[in-house]
Amino acid sequence: MIQEITMPQLAESVVSATIVKWLKSPGDFIEEFEPLCEIMTEKVTAELPSTVEGVLQEIFIEEGATVDVGTVICNIKIKQDESVSNVQEVSSQIQQVERDAINNVASDPDQSMRNRYSPAVQRIAAENHVDLNLVHGTGVGGRITRKDVLHYIENKPEEPMVSISSQAAVIPEIKKVEAVGKTGLSAPPKPLVEDNQKEAENEYFIDVTPVRSAIASNMRKSVTEIPHAWTMVEVDVTNLVNLRNKVKQEFFQKEGVNLTYLAFIIKAVVNAIKDYPILNSSWAENKIIVKKDINISLAVGTEDSVYVPVIKHADHKTIAGIAKDIDSLTKKTRAGKLTLDDMQGGTFTLNNTGAFGSILSNPIISYPQAANLSFESIVKKPVVIDDMIAVRSMVNMCLSLDHRILDGVICGRFLQRVKENIESFGLETKLY
Repeated sequence: MIQEITMPQLAESVVSATIVKWLKSPGDFIEEFEPLCEIMTEKVTAELPSTVEGVLQEIFIEEGATVDVGTVICNIKIKQDESVSNVQEVSSQIQQVERDAINNVASDPDQSMRNRYSPAVQRIAAENHVDLNLVHGTGVGGRITRKDVLHYIENKPEEPMVSISSQAAVIPEIKKVEAVGKTGLSAPPKPLVEDNQKEAENEYFIDVTPVRSAIASNMRKSVTEIPHAWTMVEVDVTNLVNLRNKVKQEFFQKEGVNLTYLAFIIKAVVNAIKDYPILNSSWAENKIIVKKDINISLAVGTEDSVYVPVIKHADHKTIAGIAKDIDSLTKKTRAGKLTLDDMQGGTFTLNNTGAFGSILSNPIISYPQAANLSFESIVKKPVVIDDMIAVRSMVNMCLSLDHRILDGVICGRFLQRVKENIESFGLETKLY
């Protein structure tokens, strides 16, 4: 019996995924839950496990291709001694997932994703000179799927209609652009025409990955929907520096992970959020949603992107526990092993811009959260204390806030509480 394997819907907002690498070849025996391939979505890179046990018969989607949820990517010949009832159960579960996905699309009047095109959609549109503004989208949020474009091509008028705003209609005319790669461009820098071919030789293109596309969409949504405001305090971290220098070697020998300043900062921020829970909220038009769990989103940069894994229930963890989570999530991020669960549920974002030497920044809020706090670089500075000049280790804490939810007074008090918490760290502070 042959079982078709389809691209699953990994999360509610994920409507397509790119197959990065096949881990199995036709003829290979596969156990149930054994990884078939690596896939990349707008949120994360993950392994896709097999839902059945058997022999991989045929692969339908090549590496580098982006397909919609529900697309058949391969088939597996199910092991002969596997019961028919088990096969039918798996098949019914897959069909139910597909029906749920279709129902979600059909019942969603939202058009917020109307202008978000997958690389596959862009490639097909470019090859056939299709203006995507003329295509009706049936995907989640009005998104145009590959099937929508193919349906339009089959039924379009004989005389092609090309709009000036078409994102990729003229690109195939220039062979120089073939270096773009399989994932395509989310939006070319500008239309290229035959007369401009000489100028094209002096520029090159970078693939817009699903992760980069998601970052662009979220940042645009954040700055257009959220009225940003910004404030900052300067914090004396001299005692914190002395504390970390004293215990970091012993902590590493005991736990096997580095004790960074960030663990202390997160603890100070979490304790301040407990005193001012409105910072742990989001806007919902006619109400403000205050989250009871404090889940800290932590911005982690890689060579080509930024991911925001989440430290869950940070308010229930010690400094040592937070340090372990930071180490684990950072390593998973840079190894490309983050799961969707690692990326979801954040309620407040902390950005360690000081790791790059920054001393002042104005972070964009991570939609739909209410605030984003950046921890800048620690710098030794002359400071006046009791009318005397002393050299102290100082750091700036910069807070971006959603002015629909938060005002200067409450954010000023919050930052002062963060400052007090950080400056209260000393040689007697407990890590556990």
